[in-house]
Amino acid sequence: MTYRIRGLDPQLFAQQLALDDAGLARRRARREVAGEGYFPCRVTLEDAAPGEVLLLTHHENHAVAGPYAHAFAIYIRADARAAAEYVDALPPVLRARPIALRGYTAAGDLHRAALALADDVDAQLRTLLADPEVAYIDAHNAMHGCFAARIERHDSGECFT
Repeated sequence: MTYRIRGLDPQLFAQQLALDDAGLARRRARREVAGEGYFPCRVTLEDAAPGEVLLLTHHENHAVAGPYAHAFAIYIRADARAAAEYVDALPPVLRARPIALRGYTAAGDLHRAALALADDVDAQLRTLLADPEVAYIDAHNAMHGCFAARIERHDSGECFT
C-alpha cells in the first residue's frame, strides 16, 4: 500500500498575500518573519529558513459538517509557488518532531489515531491505512496542534504529468 502527501494549493492564499496588514488582520491573518526553530510551510511542506516572510493565517483543514471539523493557524511561505507532493516518502515537516495522526472515515468522523514520537511517522501511517475504515489521515504537530498535512491512499498505477 502506498500513500501520497500533498501541500496545500498556493492559490488558496494568493489573495491574502496581496493584502496590506490591515486587510490581513480583518481575515485573522498576518505576516511574520521566520526565526530560529520550526516554521512549517503547508504548501512546500518544508520549514522556512530564518528571515523568510510567511503568512500566518487561520485555515480550516477539516471542513466537515460534523463534530470533527477543525481549523487552526498555519504558516505559508510568501514565495511558495507550487504544492509539494510526496509518494511513499515523508516531507521535512513530518520528520524529527512529534506528530499526531488522525485517521478519518469517508464521512469525516475520527476513527483511529496514533502518535509518532520517534520519527516513526511512516510506520504509524501504514498501520492506520491498513484499516479499511480509514479514508484519509490528517497529520498535526503534536505540541502545538496545528495541521501539518493530509495523507491519502495512493494507487501506485496512477500516472502524473
